[in-house]
Amino acid sequence: MSETHAEYADAWSEQEPPQPAAAPTASAVTPADAADAARLVSFGLQPKLLPARDAEYTELLRRYREDPAFARLADAVATGLGLVVLEVSPRAGMAVTAGEDSVFAVRMGDYARRANTDSADRFLHGLAHLAVAAMAFPRPEDLADDAYIGRLTVNGVDAFVRQACLRLEQRAEEQGENTDPASDAPGLEAAWRIYARRSATGATKDARRLAGSTTGIVGKAAAFLTDSGFLQRTGDEGGGSYRTTARYQLQVRDMAGSAAMAELLELGVVPVSDGSATLLPPPEGDDLELAADAGLPFHA
Repeated sequence: MSETHAEYADAWSEQEPPQPAAAPTASAVTPADAADAARLVSFGLQPKLLPARDAEYTELLRRYREDPAFARLADAVATGLGLVVLEVSPRAGMAVTAGEDSVFAVRMGDYARRANTDSADRFLHGLAHLAVAAMAFPRPEDLADDAYIGRLTVNGVDAFVRQACLRLEQRAEEQGENTDPASDAPGLEAAWRIYARRSATGATKDARRLAGSTTGIVGKAAAFLTDSGFLQRTGDEGGGSYRTTARYQLQVRDMAGSAAMAELLELGVVPVSDGSATLLPPPEGDDLELAADAGLPFHA
Protein backbone atom coordinates (compact mmCIF):
# COMPACT_ATOMS: atom_id res chain seq x y z
CA MET A 1 0.00 0.00 0.00
CA SER A 2 1.36 3.46 -0.89
CA GLU A 3 2.01 6.07 1.72
CA THR A 4 -0.85 8.20 0.32
CA HIS A 5 -3.33 5.34 0.57
CA ALA A 6 -2.12 4.61 4.11
CA GLU A 7 -2.75 8.23 5.15
CA TYR A 8 -6.31 8.09 3.79
CA ALA A 9 -6.95 4.82 5.62
CA ASP A 10 -5.66 6.23 8.90
CA ALA A 11 -7.79 9.37 8.54
CA TRP A 12 -10.91 7.31 7.77
CA SER A 13 -10.36 5.02 10.76
CA GLU A 14 -10.08 8.03 13.09
CA GLN A 15 -13.58 9.32 12.18
CA GLU A 16 -16.30 8.22 14.61
CA PRO A 17 -19.57 6.88 13.24
CA PRO A 18 -22.59 9.23 13.55
CA GLN A 19 -24.41 8.97 16.89
CA PRO A 20 -28.22 8.94 17.27
CA ALA A 21 -29.85 12.09 18.67
CA ALA A 22 -30.11 12.21 22.43
CA ALA A 23 -33.48 11.16 23.82
CA PRO A 24 -35.54 13.80 25.68
CA THR A 25 -34.74 14.00 29.35
CA ALA A 26 -38.37 14.46 30.46
CA SER A 27 -39.54 11.64 32.67
CA ALA A 28 -41.96 9.22 31.09
CA VAL A 29 -45.54 9.03 32.30
CA THR A 30 -46.10 5.89 34.30
CA PRO A 31 -49.34 3.95 34.69
CA ALA A 32 -49.35 5.04 38.32
CA ASP A 33 -49.23 8.71 37.25
CA ALA A 34 -52.14 8.16 34.87
CA ALA A 35 -54.11 6.43 37.62
CA ASP A 36 -53.47 9.31 40.03
CA ALA A 37 -54.55 11.87 37.42
CA ALA A 38 -57.75 9.95 36.72
CA ARG A 39 -58.33 9.66 40.46
CA LEU A 40 -58.12 13.44 40.83
CA VAL A 41 -60.63 13.92 38.02
CA SER A 42 -62.92 11.39 39.69
CA PHE A 43 -62.78 13.47 42.87
CA GLY A 44 -63.77 16.49 40.80
CA LEU A 45 -66.85 14.61 39.62
CA GLN A 46 -68.00 14.26 43.24
CA PRO A 47 -69.10 17.86 43.84
CA LYS A 48 -70.13 17.33 47.47
CA LEU A 49 -66.70 16.01 48.43
CA LEU A 50 -64.63 18.69 50.16
CA PRO A 51 -60.83 18.45 49.83
CA ALA A 52 -60.36 19.28 53.51
CA ARG A 53 -62.22 16.09 54.44
CA ASP A 54 -60.19 13.71 52.28
CA ALA A 55 -56.41 13.34 52.70
CA GLU A 56 -55.91 11.70 49.30
CA TYR A 57 -57.84 14.45 47.54
CA THR A 58 -55.77 17.08 49.34
CA GLU A 59 -52.50 15.38 48.36
CA LEU A 60 -53.50 15.10 44.69
CA LEU A 61 -54.46 18.77 44.65
CA ARG A 62 -51.06 19.66 46.10
CA ARG A 63 -49.36 17.55 43.45
CA TYR A 64 -51.41 19.24 40.71
CA ARG A 65 -50.31 22.68 41.89
CA GLU A 66 -46.64 21.78 42.37
CA ASP A 67 -46.00 19.34 39.49
CA PRO A 68 -46.71 20.89 36.05
CA ALA A 69 -46.33 17.56 34.26
CA PHE A 70 -48.93 15.96 36.52
CA ALA A 71 -51.23 18.97 36.07
CA ARG A 72 -51.02 18.60 32.27
CA LEU A 73 -51.78 14.90 32.58
CA ALA A 74 -54.84 15.52 34.78
CA ASP A 75 -56.06 18.22 32.39
CA ALA A 76 -55.66 15.78 29.49
CA VAL A 77 -57.69 13.13 31.30
CA ALA A 78 -60.45 15.68 31.92
CA THR A 79 -60.39 16.80 28.29
CA GLY A 80 -60.65 13.21 27.12
CA LEU A 81 -63.82 12.83 29.19
CA GLY A 82 -65.32 15.98 27.68
CA LEU A 83 -64.80 18.03 30.83
CA VAL A 84 -63.59 21.61 31.20
CA VAL A 85 -61.44 22.37 34.24
CA LEU A 86 -62.70 25.60 35.82
CA GLU A 87 -60.37 25.74 38.80
CA VAL A 88 -58.12 23.53 40.89
CA SER A 89 -57.73 24.89 44.41
CA PRO A 90 -58.14 23.95 48.07
CA ARG A 91 -61.43 25.90 48.24
CA ALA A 92 -63.14 24.35 45.22
CA GLY A 93 -61.18 21.15 44.71
CA MET A 94 -60.95 20.14 41.06
CA ALA A 95 -63.98 22.00 39.74
CA VAL A 96 -65.03 20.73 36.33
CA THR A 97 -67.97 21.33 34.04
CA ALA A 98 -69.17 19.09 31.26
CA GLY A 99 -68.80 20.09 27.62
CA GLU A 100 -71.74 19.74 25.27
CA ASP A 101 -70.55 16.39 23.91
CA SER A 102 -69.53 14.93 27.26
CA VAL A 103 -71.24 11.86 28.67
CA PHE A 104 -71.50 13.89 31.89
CA ALA A 105 -73.49 16.74 30.29
CA VAL A 106 -76.92 17.42 31.79
CA ARG A 107 -79.51 18.31 29.19
CA MET A 108 -82.79 20.05 29.84
CA GLY A 109 -84.79 17.06 28.62
CA ASP A 110 -82.88 14.71 30.92
CA TYR A 111 -83.38 17.07 33.85
CA ALA A 112 -87.11 17.34 33.17
CA ARG A 113 -87.45 13.56 33.11
CA ARG A 114 -85.46 13.20 36.33
CA ALA A 115 -87.73 15.78 37.94
CA ASN A 116 -90.81 13.87 36.71
CA THR A 117 -92.12 16.88 34.84
CA ASP A 118 -94.00 17.44 31.62
CA SER A 119 -91.63 18.17 28.74
CA ALA A 120 -93.74 21.25 27.98
CA ASP A 121 -92.40 22.79 31.20
CA ARG A 122 -88.74 22.65 30.13
CA PHE A 123 -88.69 26.40 29.52
CA LEU A 124 -89.91 27.03 33.05
CA HIS A 125 -87.34 24.73 34.63
CA GLY A 126 -84.56 26.34 32.62
CA LEU A 127 -85.79 29.76 33.65
CA ALA A 128 -85.82 28.71 37.30
CA HIS A 129 -82.16 27.68 37.11
CA LEU A 130 -81.30 30.91 35.34
CA ALA A 131 -83.09 32.96 38.00
CA VAL A 132 -81.33 31.12 40.84
CA ALA A 133 -77.97 31.98 39.28
CA ALA A 134 -78.94 35.62 38.76
CA MET A 135 -80.17 36.00 42.34
CA ALA A 136 -77.14 34.25 43.77
CA PHE A 137 -74.67 36.56 41.99
CA PRO A 138 -76.53 39.68 40.82
CA ARG A 139 -73.43 41.84 40.24
CA PRO A 140 -70.20 41.21 38.31
CA GLU A 141 -68.18 41.98 41.45
CA ASP A 142 -70.00 39.18 43.28
CA LEU A 143 -68.76 36.68 40.73
CA ALA A 144 -65.24 38.11 40.83
CA ASP A 145 -64.95 37.96 44.64
CA ASP A 146 -63.90 34.46 45.75
CA ALA A 147 -65.05 35.24 49.30
CA TYR A 148 -68.60 36.20 48.25
CA ILE A 149 -71.42 33.87 49.34
CA GLY A 150 -74.80 34.28 47.66
CA ARG A 151 -78.00 33.63 49.59
CA LEU A 152 -81.48 32.97 48.25
CA THR A 153 -84.86 31.48 49.07
CA VAL A 154 -87.32 29.57 46.90
CA ASN A 155 -90.02 32.18 47.43
CA GLY A 156 -87.53 34.96 46.73
CA VAL A 157 -86.54 33.43 43.39
CA ASP A 158 -90.20 33.00 42.47
CA ALA A 159 -90.91 36.65 43.33
CA PHE A 160 -87.85 37.66 41.33
CA VAL A 161 -89.08 35.93 38.18
CA ARG A 162 -92.64 37.19 38.59
CA GLN A 163 -91.40 40.77 38.82
CA ALA A 164 -89.34 40.17 35.71
CA CYS A 165 -92.55 38.96 34.03
CA LEU A 166 -94.30 42.17 35.11
CA ARG A 167 -91.46 44.26 33.73
CA LEU A 168 -91.67 42.48 30.38
CA GLU A 169 -95.44 42.82 30.24
CA GLN A 170 -95.23 46.55 30.92
CA ARG A 171 -92.64 47.00 28.21
CA ALA A 172 -94.69 45.00 25.71
CA GLU A 173 -97.75 47.13 26.41
CA GLU A 174 -95.75 50.33 26.02
CA GLN A 175 -94.45 49.15 22.67
CA GLY A 176 -97.84 47.87 21.51
CA GLU A 177 -96.65 44.30 21.14
CA ASN A 178 -98.76 41.18 21.33
CA THR A 179 -98.94 40.20 24.99
CA ASP A 180 -100.42 36.75 24.43
CA PRO A 181 -98.03 34.65 22.31
CA ALA A 182 -98.51 30.94 21.73
CA SER A 183 -97.40 28.82 24.66
CA ASP A 184 -94.86 27.00 22.50
CA ALA A 185 -93.26 30.19 21.15
CA PRO A 186 -89.44 30.19 21.40
CA GLY A 187 -87.41 32.59 23.47
CA LEU A 188 -87.19 33.66 27.07
CA GLU A 189 -89.98 36.22 26.75
CA ALA A 190 -92.48 33.47 25.96
CA ALA A 191 -91.15 31.43 28.88
CA TRP A 192 -91.64 34.35 31.25
CA ARG A 193 -95.20 34.87 30.09
CA ILE A 194 -95.99 31.19 30.61
CA TYR A 195 -94.40 31.45 34.07
CA ALA A 196 -96.65 34.41 34.97
CA ARG A 197 -99.77 32.38 34.15
CA ARG A 198 -98.72 29.45 36.33
CA SER A 199 -99.91 29.30 39.95
CA ALA A 200 -97.20 30.11 42.50
CA THR A 201 -98.12 27.28 44.87
CA GLY A 202 -101.17 25.45 43.56
CA ALA A 203 -103.87 24.28 45.90
CA THR A 204 -103.68 21.25 48.16
CA LYS A 205 -105.64 20.44 51.31
CA ASP A 206 -102.49 20.27 53.42
CA ALA A 207 -101.00 23.48 51.97
CA ARG A 208 -98.17 21.66 50.22
CA ARG A 209 -96.92 23.29 47.03
CA LEU A 210 -97.69 21.42 43.85
CA ALA A 211 -94.78 20.07 41.82
CA GLY A 212 -96.02 21.94 38.74
CA SER A 213 -96.42 25.27 40.55
CA THR A 214 -93.70 27.86 40.08
CA THR A 215 -92.41 27.53 43.63
CA GLY A 216 -92.45 23.76 43.11
CA ILE A 217 -90.33 24.20 39.98
CA VAL A 218 -87.89 26.53 41.77
CA GLY A 219 -87.75 24.12 44.71
CA LYS A 220 -86.76 21.27 42.38
CA ALA A 221 -84.07 23.45 40.84
CA ALA A 222 -82.67 24.28 44.28
CA ALA A 223 -82.78 20.62 45.34
CA PHE A 224 -80.98 19.57 42.17
CA LEU A 225 -78.28 22.20 42.71
CA THR A 226 -77.89 21.08 46.31
CA ASP A 227 -77.49 17.44 45.27
CA SER A 228 -74.91 18.61 42.72
CA GLY A 229 -72.84 20.43 45.35
CA PHE A 230 -73.66 23.91 44.06
CA LEU A 231 -75.93 25.05 46.90
CA GLN A 232 -76.16 24.24 50.61
CA ARG A 233 -79.55 24.32 52.33
CA THR A 234 -79.50 26.56 55.38
CA GLY A 235 -83.11 26.50 56.58
CA ASP A 236 -86.82 26.25 55.81
CA GLU A 237 -87.72 29.93 55.76
CA GLY A 238 -89.00 31.39 52.51
CA GLY A 239 -89.90 27.98 51.12
CA GLY A 240 -86.31 26.84 51.67
CA SER A 241 -83.19 28.97 52.10
CA TYR A 242 -79.81 28.28 50.52
CA ARG A 243 -76.25 29.55 50.28
CA THR A 244 -73.88 29.17 47.37
CA THR A 245 -70.67 27.15 47.20
CA ALA A 246 -67.35 27.97 45.54
CA ARG A 247 -68.12 25.39 42.85
CA TYR A 248 -71.40 27.12 41.96
CA GLN A 249 -69.66 30.47 41.70
CA LEU A 250 -67.29 28.97 39.15
CA GLN A 251 -70.18 27.45 37.20
CA VAL A 252 -72.05 30.77 37.08
CA ARG A 253 -68.88 32.56 35.98
CA ASP A 254 -68.75 30.12 33.09
CA MET A 255 -72.31 30.97 31.99
CA ALA A 256 -72.32 34.67 32.92
CA GLY A 257 -71.77 35.80 29.33
CA SER A 258 -74.90 34.06 28.01
CA ALA A 259 -77.55 36.23 26.40
CA ALA A 260 -80.22 34.83 28.70
CA MET A 261 -78.30 35.71 31.85
CA ALA A 262 -77.60 39.23 30.59
CA GLU A 263 -81.24 39.83 29.71
CA LEU A 264 -82.51 38.74 33.09
CA LEU A 265 -80.08 41.01 34.93
CA GLU A 266 -80.87 43.96 32.66
CA LEU A 267 -84.60 43.96 33.42
CA GLY A 268 -84.19 46.14 36.52
CA VAL A 269 -85.21 43.42 38.97
CA VAL A 270 -82.58 43.61 41.68
CA PRO A 271 -82.31 40.82 44.27
CA VAL A 272 -81.10 41.63 47.78
CA SER A 273 -79.20 39.60 50.35
CA ASP A 274 -82.19 38.24 52.28
CA GLY A 275 -83.43 36.29 49.25
CA SER A 276 -86.27 38.68 48.38
CA ALA A 277 -86.46 40.84 45.26
CA THR A 278 -87.43 44.40 44.46
CA LEU A 279 -88.40 45.98 41.17
CA LEU A 280 -86.58 49.18 40.31
CA PRO A 281 -87.77 51.60 37.64
CA PRO A 282 -85.88 51.19 34.34
CA PRO A 283 -83.21 53.75 33.54
CA GLU A 284 -83.99 56.59 31.18
CA GLY A 285 -83.89 55.56 27.56
CA ASP A 286 -84.14 51.86 28.41
CA ASP A 287 -84.97 50.12 25.15
CA LEU A 288 -83.48 46.67 25.67
CA GLU A 289 -84.36 43.98 23.16
CA LEU A 290 -84.55 40.29 23.94
CA ALA A 291 -82.33 38.07 21.81
CA ALA A 292 -84.50 35.76 19.73
CA ASP A 293 -82.48 32.64 20.48
CA ALA A 294 -81.30 33.35 24.01
CA GLY A 295 -80.08 30.14 25.56
CA LEU A 296 -80.92 28.51 28.88
CA PRO A 297 -78.28 27.10 31.24
CA PHE A 298 -78.54 23.56 29.90
CA HIS A 299 -77.29 21.89 26.75
CA ALA A 300 -79.96 21.69 24.08
